Amino acid sequence: MKILKIAFWIVWRIWFYVLMAVPILIMLPFLIVSILSERGYPYFFKMARIWAKIILFGMGFYYTIKREQKLIKNKSYMIVANHTSMTDIMLTLVLIKNPFVFVGKKELVKIPLFGFFYKRTCILVDRSSSKSKNEVFKRAQSRLNQGLSICIFPEGGVPDDESILLDEFKDGAFRLAIDHQIPIVPIVYADNKERFSYTFLSGSPGRMRGKILPFIETSGMTSDNRKELKDKVRQVIYNELIEYEKKDSKALV
Repeated sequence: MKILKIAFWIVWRIWFYVLMAVPILIMLPFLIVSILSERGYPYFFKMARIWAKIILFGMGFYYTIKREQKLIKNKSYMIVANHTSMTDIMLTLVLIKNPFVFVGKKELVKIPLFGFFYKRTCILVDRSSSKSKNEVFKRAQSRLNQGLSICIFPEGGVPDDESILLDEFKDGAFRLAIDHQIPIVPIVYADNKERFSYTFLSGSPGRMRGKILPFIETSGMTSDNRKELKDKVRQVIYNELIEYEKKDSKALV
């Protein structure tokens, strides 16, 4: 039985990367045209959402979403969520219709095909370089000035220790939100770690629950409020994760 489970995980993980590549190959001419200028990004974003849905359904994932507040069309937001899985990218694309740009780690550039477009459409950060972090702020500000939203996973990466429910938050998302006086959209993913973590021999098809929490306004805030804002956002996401754990524990009893 264990051998069969390992075989399933290996084939299933390979299938994930096949699903990432095939839609890109099919849409390749349109994707390339859409990234030739910044004006084409909304069209690229629409195709990215289709790509994300194909991957989620192709992997046997289905999602249930609760929205406590809805985004307004053509308005910029700072989107933040807990980060435990590569599928966080796909699920965020599915959830949010307002065109947004990811701020993400440069290591994902190494993934064939995906990395080509990731490099050209996302804002890449080298967390070991202070120069890179400054460049991130400049590019993010440029995108916000174009009317786009920004998505950052404020933990700064996925913790190596999968027992950590929610890691500490970095400052970047909150500094940008205050500088541009835009609302923060907190999102909670309850099952992505269980469905598809970064541990290779793990995961399974099944439900992915997501919840968009009430937005947190930054109007009138200054840089002096950055830590207070960061702590507040982390606390509301953490509390919601605890609530999901309590519900799951009761369901098992």
